[in-house]
Amino acid sequence: MDIDIKSAFLEKGNFDNRDLLLVDKTVLAMQVETDDGKKWFPTLRGILAWKPDGRWAAVDHGAIPFLMNGADCMGAGVQLADPAVTAGDLVWVRDEEHGKPLALGIAMVDGEEMVAMTKGKAINTLHWVGDDLWNLES
Repeated sequence: MDIDIKSAFLEKGNFDNRDLLLVDKTVLAMQVETDDGKKWFPTLRGILAWKPDGRWAAVDHGAIPFLMNGADCMGAGVQLADPAVTAGDLVWVRDEEHGKPLALGIAMVDGEEMVAMTKGKAINTLHWVGDDLWNLES
C-alpha cells in the first residue's frame, strides 16, 4: 500500500485503550493487539482513503446487518477471500456486491477455509461501520 503523507497533519491519539493515527484530523489507522504483538492497521476510514487491495473477505448481503451490530463474521457469509489471508491476520470485511468496507477484525482461519465454511466464526470483529470509533467523526 503506497501512502503519501508528506503534506499531511499527523496526530497520535488514544480511544478505548487503542492508539490511533489521525491524518488531517481523520482517524485512518489504529494499533491492534495480536498474537504477534501490537500492529498498525487501517481503520475503515483508512481503508476508504488508502484502498488496500489485500487482506480482505467479502460477505453476502445477509451478513451485513449482523456485522453492522458488531457481530463476529461467520464463515457461512464469506463468499470470497484473499487467499493470502492466514489465521491471526488483521483483515477487513467488505460487501460482496460493491466492495465497500464494513468491518475489520482478526482472521480465525485462513482465507480459503473461510470461503469453504458452512458454520462457525471466521473473523473476530474489532471495528465496524457505526461503532464508537466510526462515529468519532460524525
